[in-house]
Amino acid sequence: MSGEIAITEQRDAQAISAGAAGSTPASPSAAAPVARAGAESAGAARSLATLTERIDDLTRIVARQAATIERLADEAKARDRRSRAGADLPLVVDLFALYGDAVACAQTAASDDDRAAFTALAVRLERLLTGRGAALVRPAPDSVFDSRTMEATDVVDTDDPDADRTVATLLAPGLQAGDRSVRPASVVVRRHRPAPER
Repeated sequence: MSGEIAITEQRDAQAISAGAAGSTPASPSAAAPVARAGAESAGAARSLATLTERIDDLTRIVARQAATIERLADEAKARDRRSRAGADLPLVVDLFALYGDAVACAQTAASDDDRAAFTALAVRLERLLTGRGAALVRPAPDSVFDSRTMEATDVVDTDDPDADRTVATLLAPGLQAGDRSVRPASVVVRRHRPAPER
């Protein structure tokens, strides 16, 4: 009986040792897929970061190109206006003469209806001038006299040194076509003269 017990205990010991051998850590070949997956994840993260940087770079490039295109378009429009004003200069001069006549007629009209009609005509002629790339030169009182766009038709004395060479009154508007002064504005200019000593 004791012999059978000893044999049973020996079998149990062998079974326990066999179970312990089966629970040993995984072999290196089993851990390789996990390590490979981690490396692939890190590589994907680096690729994503690089892609994000490239997208940011492309966004900045597109923004710069859009700004350049807008600037070039504005310059082309300005050149077109200047060239059109040069090509239409005789027409612009005639429109300006008609504008002056309409303003004079509005100022001397005998009735309110005539004054309103001539004023409306002057407004439309001014719009035509603007559409042809020209502009009326109407210096405001007290503005500094500019010989490039103004003509001193008359001079008045002033004892204020700060008012020297400033516009006192606008007599007639001038005409500017692009960068060119076609007709200077007719103005009365102040000239400083110190008050005589007593």
